Amino acid sequence: MKADLQATAGPELDFWWSRLHRALMPDYNRLAGAYWWITVLIGVAVLAHTLRALSAVPLLDLAEVFALAAISMLAGFVPFRVPRSKNSFTAGEIAIFLLLLLHGPAAATLAAAGEALVGSWRTSKRWTSRIVSPATASIAMFCAGSLLQAATNFLQALGMGSAAVLLVATTCCALFYFVVNTALITALPYLKRSQWPTVGEMFGNFGWVGISVVGSAPFAGLLFLAFQQAGVGVLLVAVAMLAMLLTTLHYFFRQQHANEAIRNSRVEAIEREAALGARHVRELEASERRFHSAFTHASIGMALLSPKGCVLQMNAALRTLLGLGSYESTDGRCFADFVDVASVAALDAHLAQLNAAEVGSFSVELRLRHGDGDEVWAAVHGSFISEIETASPSLILQMQDVTARRQAEARLQHIAFHDSLTRLPNRRRFQHELVAALALVQAHPERHFSLMFLDLDGFKLINDSLGHAVGDEFLVVVARRIQEQVRGGDVVARLGGDEFAILTEDFDDERYAVTLAELLLEALRRPFTIAGIEIAASASIGITFSGLGYDTTSEMLRDADTAMYKAKVNGKARYALFDAVLHTEVSHRLRLERDLRDALAAGELSVAYQPIFDLGRRCVRGFEALARWNHRELGPIRPPLFIPIAEEAGLIIPLTDFVLRTACRQVREWQRRDDAFAELEVHVNLSGNDLAHPGLVSRVAGALAESQLEPRHLTLELTENILVQRLEAALPTLHELRRQGVGLSLDDFGTGYSSLRHLSTLPVNTLKIDRSFVHGMQHGTHEAAVLRAIVMLGTSLGKSIIAEGIESGEQVEQLRQMGCSAGQGFHLAHPLAPAMIGRMLAGLQQNEQVAPAPREICSTAFLH
Repeated sequence: MKADLQATAGPELDFWWSRLHRALMPDYNRLAGAYWWITVLIGVAVLAHTLRALSAVPLLDLAEVFALAAISMLAGFVPFRVPRSKNSFTAGEIAIFLLLLLHGPAAATLAAAGEALVGSWRTSKRWTSRIVSPATASIAMFCAGSLLQAATNFLQALGMGSAAVLLVATTCCALFYFVVNTALITALPYLKRSQWPTVGEMFGNFGWVGISVVGSAPFAGLLFLAFQQAGVGVLLVAVAMLAMLLTTLHYFFRQQHANEAIRNSRVEAIEREAALGARHVRELEASERRFHSAFTHASIGMALLSPKGCVLQMNAALRTLLGLGSYESTDGRCFADFVDVASVAALDAHLAQLNAAEVGSFSVELRLRHGDGDEVWAAVHGSFISEIETASPSLILQMQDVTARRQAEARLQHIAFHDSLTRLPNRRRFQHELVAALALVQAHPERHFSLMFLDLDGFKLINDSLGHAVGDEFLVVVARRIQEQVRGGDVVARLGGDEFAILTEDFDDERYAVTLAELLLEALRRPFTIAGIEIAASASIGITFSGLGYDTTSEMLRDADTAMYKAKVNGKARYALFDAVLHTEVSHRLRLERDLRDALAAGELSVAYQPIFDLGRRCVRGFEALARWNHRELGPIRPPLFIPIAEEAGLIIPLTDFVLRTACRQVREWQRRDDAFAELEVHVNLSGNDLAHPGLVSRVAGALAESQLEPRHLTLELTENILVQRLEAALPTLHELRRQGVGLSLDDFGTGYSSLRHLSTLPVNTLKIDRSFVHGMQHGTHEAAVLRAIVMLGTSLGKSIIAEGIESGEQVEQLRQMGCSAGQGFHLAHPLAPAMIGRMLAGLQQNEQVAPAPREICSTAFLH
């Protein structure tokens, strides 16, 4: 190599090149040196490209990149030494792969280079190793990150961008990174020796490292998904939990090393005794001195105990952990004296097992007594150790302070089971308490308890008028006032919103629950002062009792909720007991729900059609499709009864689909009878759940395609309340339906108020005036004036107007004079079965016009 350099660059180049080569690479041959320089130059180029790419990143994102890169580098200073192995690994790869998912290959490459620099600086003193390690890490991560980015873009283009696919892709990327980086870094020593490595050597030397790298990738993927779903709060909690787990693992490995050192010391002493004979005692004494030195100066707490648990010796670290002064004597004291009463039983049980030779060692977490009264938790490992001075064995305890982890776990436990606003138990915790109470009653029937369900009256008005901040403070004060009325053993929980639940146990009869309800109602009637504002409030309370023989908590919560709604219906600010009558009503409702589910599955529902008439042309314009249920045992079930059941039971989507498909198919069949019927249209009602369903557009398109009905012949009806409540989320769906040609109608128009300010921009083309206006309409009345204003408003906005509930010929004439284009009602026609509509259309077909139905089918108002 030196000759080549002299020939190409002259003596001066040879001088500095030779000095640099001798300083950095005294044991490198020509091939190894060339490989080193090529790798370093490529790594520098990759890093330069990375820094250039990061220069275009926004300042806030750049700060996040450098923060995570710094975390990965700091993690490199805290390696995890694998027991009985020369290998170690760090947790920095988690931050690196999290950076890769958050900010791409450039950010991850920078972090990987920094982490490799720290690792090489910690493990090697050679500058060649300290330089080449970041270079190989940069190359490997840039290749792996770019490959992952390309793969995820490709998979997303194919519609395969799910969370599971992301985790698999990230894990494959980590495996690729490990293989490439390992190959690049291990090639150098083998090139120096002119050898080729074997697969066994590769995995033997780097197997644990590979496992840690590949294992870090899915964890980083989970952190990334959690960050996307719930924001930075969940990410911070997950990072804190990861830190606790890694800390525990770090101390566990340290404990394993300490145990292994003790065992190795004893084994070495025994081997020396067998091999050296006379030197055995001296070597054993030296080993004991080393042990006692390690014992005395160990950073973790250690104690030597007699088999009965008396303290023989305690090191300084343990005295500090227990808050003992240097002057305080511990000799001869029972170690249980330093353990909290709640943990003594666990310690005694493990010591008994150890003394009985049932186990060789034990590990347990104990709460200790600190000299200052502070809470101290320690992870304790115990085993026997023999001393040369005595024939009897001694017990050695090793203790690691885990107080911070236990306190963090306790905080997380509290967060998981308590409401963050009121600090009361939440629904999950209350469910656990209710399950335990019900199990106790089932095991001991003589015991009783009650469940109270409390809902505040008018809380939404407080939120809407005074703001959510006042509403939150109001809930806090209400929770405090409820707690003031209950006994110490009662459980008060906030289930969500303005709903509270109270579990009262161990009372002799039902009078306590009733008395408590009266006290709560009286306490809540007293005005509240929030932010200088006096607020009057009340509550409705439902009560049920375990004596009714419940099998599940869901049944009990349901009945308490039912009783609460009974209290609201009866006038609010009162309580109601769940009794046999309510039980019968609930049972009947449950039966209807079950039978409705079966009826939908068996196709036992039907559709009736109420004609809609063109008031100007005096002819049939279309039909409104209405669901009908003729129960096989109970007979006809009214829609106001089974439609709410369908909504609560999650059956409204299949019910709407049934009506939609049946109506489209039926109307298309009537259209095909005669060209005079070709423009017949059908109206189908939608519920709030239908409007919120993400597949509404495809469901409507499927029904139209299946029936071959033109979209313009279908109108979907929505009430004002449903539309206003879901306006913002529903607008894209409504615009898409109108774009496809489907009509939209605002049903019961005039009963609400919120939609008036949106009427000019809503994509509806029909307004259906509520029957209450038509019913009270007389010449010169306010209803007539309002009705005329609605007709004029709708007409000026280009909306078609349909009047509902027409019950007289006079109403028909008035509506025509007002300019109302269409109407429906019992005066014109009742909802009819398809067969009766068919006979009506047959009669109209004979007259060669779309006219009103025969007298025996619908009204003859237009025939006069």
